[in-house]
Amino acid sequence: MSFKKFNLIVTKKISPFQKTIKVDSDKSISIRSFLIGSICQDISSARNILESEDVFSTIKCLKKLGVKIQKRRPKEYLIYGKGLGSMFAKKNMDLHLGNSGTLARLLVGILSTTPGIEVRLSGDSSLNKRNMKKLINLMTEFGAFFYPKHKFHFPLKLISSEMPIGIKYKAGVSAQLKSAVILAGLNSYGNTEITEILKSRDHTENLILLNKKVIKIKSGKNRIIKIFGKNNLKSINVDVPGDPSSAAFFTALTLLNQKSFIKIKDVGLNPKRIGFYKLLKNQGAKIKFKNIKKINNEIKGDIHVKNCKLRTIRASKNYYVTATDEYPILFVIAALTKGTSIFSGISDLANKESNRILEMQKILKQVGVKSVSSKNKLKIFGKGIIDAKDKKIIVPNLGDHRICMSSFILAILTGAKTVIKNFETVYTSSPSFLKIMKFLGANFEIQK
Repeated sequence: MSFKKFNLIVTKKISPFQKTIKVDSDKSISIRSFLIGSICQDISSARNILESEDVFSTIKCLKKLGVKIQKRRPKEYLIYGKGLGSMFAKKNMDLHLGNSGTLARLLVGILSTTPGIEVRLSGDSSLNKRNMKKLINLMTEFGAFFYPKHKFHFPLKLISSEMPIGIKYKAGVSAQLKSAVILAGLNSYGNTEITEILKSRDHTENLILLNKKVIKIKSGKNRIIKIFGKNNLKSINVDVPGDPSSAAFFTALTLLNQKSFIKIKDVGLNPKRIGFYKLLKNQGAKIKFKNIKKINNEIKGDIHVKNCKLRTIRASKNYYVTATDEYPILFVIAALTKGTSIFSGISDLANKESNRILEMQKILKQVGVKSVSSKNKLKIFGKGIIDAKDKKIIVPNLGDHRICMSSFILAILTGAKTVIKNFETVYTSSPSFLKIMKFLGANFEIQK
């Protein structure tokens, strides 16, 4: 599915609100549900799926690889699993991965150890710019080949390994790379072992743990994940919670908007995904988790947020791994909080849909907020409440949904006359974003 291009125009501040909302479903779990369901045996089900551009790209790719996927009703699907190593592709078939880094890395993990695969991989202009060197090097260890050699950006040709053997991997901050190794290891001979020093998102492990014989996790100072290759996976049934990354934007808006309160229902509260909320609570944010429950190894609950005065942010490198996607909106919070906020261990932000450090600096500068960055650190000299009716914000076409949404929040809190180009990219993760914003009282115009 493709969406018509449009720019978003913002000219007014938002008024106080007291509301209850539900955010879009979790993109990470939605994509994983289809990918893992496709390599299970028998029929898996997935409910409350995020119906966004990235998820539609996932479904399209899997169908081209011979996986039957049936939509039963809105947000509910059946995945007719083919089992490990059973996907099929015509020689030199083209697979277009859209804008999704998650799909790109995880599907490459599956295909690298699926016999007989020879496909061309490409994405949109944003994805094609992202460096895939680490992914390629890891899959090469499993025996896969990528052409042209020494090229680390899509488009690329992938030829799968005919005799994949499990590897040992010391994981960094990327949950996507870790997941790619796990998925490649499932169809490899012997065991694959992953050592995590910094514990990243574990949605892939949580879904695979529904098949306990194929995975073993040992917790301690370092988390050890063992994958026992060539064991069939039984079908899975997934109920996807709300996306905590999508909820972060409404949380930030509420915290910074005077006399406001919001209740966000049924949000995923996986401990590896709530660094944003923990960090802000440490800075004095009035955030509470309520009605907590556990379903299919994932925790969900309601988030209550109340406007309050915040202290400056001190985000050490340890926060990055559990709040990766939320850093652009954290930069907005820092800009509108008086004093100097410091973010460390953020070099990976330069290799997202855009260089999120540089681009957010440019945007904040347009409302008079100064910042200083190095490769791995950013200082933002927050001004507190800003009345920017006399200023303009122009956000170019970056193909970055989180920068678009962060810029929107900045605009409605400062009143700056704002043009955000190609806002349709937000549909990759949050198709309900504008609908919810309208419900909260935000004023905006769509320019086609």
